[in-house]
Amino acid sequence: MAQMHEWLRDVCDELGLDPAIVESTAEQLLALVGQVAHGPTRPGAPLTAFLVGLSVGAAGRELDAGSTVRDVTERAEAVERLVASRTAR
Repeated sequence: MAQMHEWLRDVCDELGLDPAIVESTAEQLLALVGQVAHGPTRPGAPLTAFLVGLSVGAAGRELDAGSTVRDVTERAEAVERLVASRTAR
């Protein structure tokens, strides 16, 4: 995990993103990716996390840590509900 966190900090630096956002949402996003991978589609799991991030970015708000973490959390929870409904079928 330490290597992952170091890598993600480097990526945040490269892309000009606040690493606090990643640190605050990593656990939930990793859980979401696991749910998708073991549920509806393994190859779609990383792209699902990308879509959560893309939807947050597309909202057009200023990317401050507090509101961004909240937006990621809300969207991840929405996708988790979708996963649950798909796997309940």
